[in-house]
Amino acid sequence: MAQMTMGKALGAALRQSLAADPKVVLLGEDIGKLGGVFRITDGLLDEFGAERVIDTPLAESGIVGTAVGLAMRGYRPVVEIQFDGFVYPAFDQIVSQVAKLHYRTQGTVPMPITIRIPWGGGIGAAEHHSESPEAYFVHTAGLRVVAVSNPQDAYTCLRQAIASDDPVIFFEPKRLYHAKGEVDLETPLADAAPMGLARVVRDGTDVTVVTYGAMVRTALDAAEAAEAEGRSLEVIDLRSLSPVDYATVCASVRRTGRVVVVHEAAREAGVAAEVIASITEKCFTWLEAAPLRVTGHDIPYPPAKLEKFHLPDLDRILDAVDRVCDDEQLLEGVDR
Repeated sequence: MAQMTMGKALGAALRQSLAADPKVVLLGEDIGKLGGVFRITDGLLDEFGAERVIDTPLAESGIVGTAVGLAMRGYRPVVEIQFDGFVYPAFDQIVSQVAKLHYRTQGTVPMPITIRIPWGGGIGAAEHHSESPEAYFVHTAGLRVVAVSNPQDAYTCLRQAIASDDPVIFFEPKRLYHAKGEVDLETPLADAAPMGLARVVRDGTDVTVVTYGAMVRTALDAAEAAEAEGRSLEVIDLRSLSPVDYATVCASVRRTGRVVVVHEAAREAGVAAEVIASITEKCFTWLEAAPLRVTGHDIPYPPAKLEKFHLPDLDRILDAVDRVCDDEQLLEGVDR
């Protein structure tokens, strides 16, 4: 086991993937000499050369379009989108080509493309640098969507994504790039938990809190605070947003009877809405109260000095927990 930051774990995963398969290539803006804006690819140009660590023009549609062509020729391209809000120029390529070519060719042309997206707020940046666009990609059939929350998953899931024959949208919570944790670099990928499985990161009996990405840490903090008040929260890290591991989620909800879903993306038509709808369909007779959402607000991402009012925090999660446990308060309240 090695102690490392999430950023270093992602870099280690890229290094291992490049070394293991000569068909793996990296593409992105400033990922070569600079090592990427967040230094995730630092040193890889010197190790593997400019033919495999490729500095691209500032043209996201062109980057992803090039990756499509490389994938059609048998390569495994890994694309870095510099910031979450910069993915929109590539949206047409992702939705119209990356997500559909395998299906359109009746399985003859796989799309083993991994698209890495530094994602979410909490770093004091502005719009286009702090956004949460995951719902767009979850809604798009043909894509796997992964969101990691810790250095170990960052390392393991990125290696699994690059080895997958399916296209993967890989969300990295940029506020956690410097968060440290134990990382096992030795266990073979075949023995690691698949990237499609959710994980119970804290056991509890009263309420299930379902979340992903940077919100996992916030949910764990809320669970600690709730314990001091005599309430037991079970926290689930989804890890995969498409597909969702409903077996793990529903097993928890059937034990607790109550559920709160948390994400920092906007509320309207967000991932939480789909998760709650599916939980209601699968667990209706076990539910003691209607599930609730704690999300970002339905606004463009606010200026940096206001983001603390936009992002879900411990108090908003605990308020939802109180309401889902209080039948009268639940009937009077509205989703936050």
